[in-house]
Amino acid sequence: MDDYDSIVQEKLNEVMPWIGLYITAASAVCTLAMAADVFNGFRSKKLWFPCKYFSLNAASLTLLGVAMKLPMDLNTNLIYAADGLAKIGSLVFMSTALGNFVPSMGSMKNEEMLMNLVALGIFLITILVNILIQFFQLRHLHKVGALVPRNLMLMLLATLVSAAITLPTCKRSLESKYKEMHKVAMREEGIAKSRQGFKIDKRMIDGMKKYWVMAETSNPQFVMARSVICTTSSLLCLLAAIYFLSLYIRWFMIVDKLTLGHTESVYGRYTKWILIVQSIGMVVGTIAPTSRWFLAVRFKCLMITSRKISFREELKIEVHWTQTLVHWRDSFSGLQIRDNKCRKYVHDAKWFALTFLIGVQILIVLFSKLLLVIPALLATPFYVRFKRLNMQCLSKVTTSNNDMGSESGGNTDTELDLNRFVLLLDGEPELPKSTLKDICCQADKVIEMGKKQQPQNLLHLLNMFCNFRGVIEFDSLQVPSLHSQEPPNCWTLPLVTLTSLAISLPGVANNQKATQLMSSVSEGLSLVKLIEKTLDENDELVNIKNAADVAWAGVSIYRKWQGIDLRRISLKYQKSKNVLQELSNNAERIVVEFKREVNDFVMENPLNWPAKVIAANSMYRITQTILLSCQEEKKQTDCQEENEQTDEGLFERLSVIMADILAACFTNLAHVIITKCHRNAIEKREKSVHEAFLLGKTGQILELLQRQEWPSLDHDKAGSLEEWRAFFLQNNENPVSSTSTSSDEAAESPVLNGEQITVTVH
Repeated sequence: MDDYDSIVQEKLNEVMPWIGLYITAASAVCTLAMAADVFNGFRSKKLWFPCKYFSLNAASLTLLGVAMKLPMDLNTNLIYAADGLAKIGSLVFMSTALGNFVPSMGSMKNEEMLMNLVALGIFLITILVNILIQFFQLRHLHKVGALVPRNLMLMLLATLVSAAITLPTCKRSLESKYKEMHKVAMREEGIAKSRQGFKIDKRMIDGMKKYWVMAETSNPQFVMARSVICTTSSLLCLLAAIYFLSLYIRWFMIVDKLTLGHTESVYGRYTKWILIVQSIGMVVGTIAPTSRWFLAVRFKCLMITSRKISFREELKIEVHWTQTLVHWRDSFSGLQIRDNKCRKYVHDAKWFALTFLIGVQILIVLFSKLLLVIPALLATPFYVRFKRLNMQCLSKVTTSNNDMGSESGGNTDTELDLNRFVLLLDGEPELPKSTLKDICCQADKVIEMGKKQQPQNLLHLLNMFCNFRGVIEFDSLQVPSLHSQEPPNCWTLPLVTLTSLAISLPGVANNQKATQLMSSVSEGLSLVKLIEKTLDENDELVNIKNAADVAWAGVSIYRKWQGIDLRRISLKYQKSKNVLQELSNNAERIVVEFKREVNDFVMENPLNWPAKVIAANSMYRITQTILLSCQEEKKQTDCQEENEQTDEGLFERLSVIMADILAACFTNLAHVIITKCHRNAIEKREKSVHEAFLLGKTGQILELLQRQEWPSLDHDKAGSLEEWRAFFLQNNENPVSSTSTSSDEAAESPVLNGEQITVTVH
């Protein structure tokens, strides 16, 4: 029996090195994610290092669960040579990860943060219990080196819980301040109502910068990164790295430098690989916390040198630290207990427990503030001396210094103006001017980036626009429906369908014009999708937009529509009419088969149709509309050959229709830019404002559109293609007259002469 057990154990031990490789790979992925955040922070000059790739979520916790296999392994001997150091290194690696997690909680909603924090707490408690079991069972063999990272992990968990408790209150406070400053920004000249169109000029950019500053400074990740709780976690993370570095140096001095010491682990040589990779992860992961702690101490030193500090003010506990716990304590318990005495006991127990937690929260905040003030007081004399030396070096270059002073004077006015829009928590000190300057520089860079990314191919297509007639020309009411109800049109679906038809024409399919059109539509669709996403908040047309995405994927990559090769069909049929008829027949077959095979009453609503059927219905209607239009043109003349439309002529006609649709859609750019500046949840607002600034690349598009008259549509209706069609059909299909229209005709046109869509903001 003993021989059998030993054989089984040997078989199991044979696969353990592969598990060691698995642990190494998981540790490497975590290290790369932390390195990506560090690189992103340096690239964007955000030295508080936002968490973009390595944050508190299910994926990172799963990877860390694999990486923590060594300290959680109770059956493997890991107390000798490199094995013990690798085990301690895993705990320090976990502490480093915890130090990087703090800012990421700001980007989570309350429920998501609670679930992730509970999962993290269970995971850490499991690790700590395993460590305690090993310590008590192997006290005469176990090294005490794991006790320090264990205690640091407990303290880091406490800081995470403390930060999570105060986050909901901080978000509510910042959201209230944002709404008030939004009203102030709207009253000023930056973003205002206009009946003269929308123009991205300096005044408009200055107005948008106010939203940029508000979004950046109220970014919950930035709020967490500059809080004293995050400063404490950063310091604890730094101490854990220093402690492990001392162990590593001492161990490295006594082992063979080439073999890195002896290992008895069943994980084989991968124990050393785990040690090396996780050591690299500690170094990389300590960069962001160290930078946050250094910036906080430097800022506190700057405050100490500029004014006398009061310990009473420095150690004051602001309301937002305990407001959530106080609300939980004083609110009525939701438990349905009939007996009044039991209900009183439960409420009292809850009151005492939460009062105790409030006391713990106050102690954590006081401890965090002391850990910031004391290092700042110790570092202030050195900071003052360094600042004086720096000023002396700068004063030697008097001429350059005077020039710089005159330039900085101009910038100061802007900074002082934008300083009103910096959103801070109650009791939070003002941000340094350098921080505000960096935020404004980021906005300027995004604007310049937008100017350099003008969509030239799209502009080439839009130059064909002369009025909005294409909005009604692409789909005629005379085409019989294949179903009792027609699915509504979004902006992207007719564009994709028309592009498919244009590049399938026999005389155009394989020439440069088709390639140029594809590039133009591709640039246009990226903007159109952003407009649709912003205006269609309820996702009412989600299936219609999905149909357009699926169809465009086939057309743009493979030049195929629903599996039909558009190049091959253009070679097979020599005339445009035959190509259109073939595509129409295939589209009709798809819709009819779907209608015949599906009996579900849910599918009676066209919004619930599959993407393939919606795209086919659009193809059928548009091809039939074009064929019907060609037949009507032929009836107007007796000479068919003279009226026979060439492939290039039809291509130009389709291009003009697409230009008209794009132009109609882009009249919403003004409303979209303003909307993205203020209508988003606080967690997503920074990204939304960034997208609004990137829309600066549409400046030339807006200038082009402003040469024409716009219909008198309210912006709520202007965002829908169906509303545009209803407007023109209601006015006898008379779209906006071109610039060549006579004054009498223009007076009869359903357009406010000389006026454009009014941009209003709610």
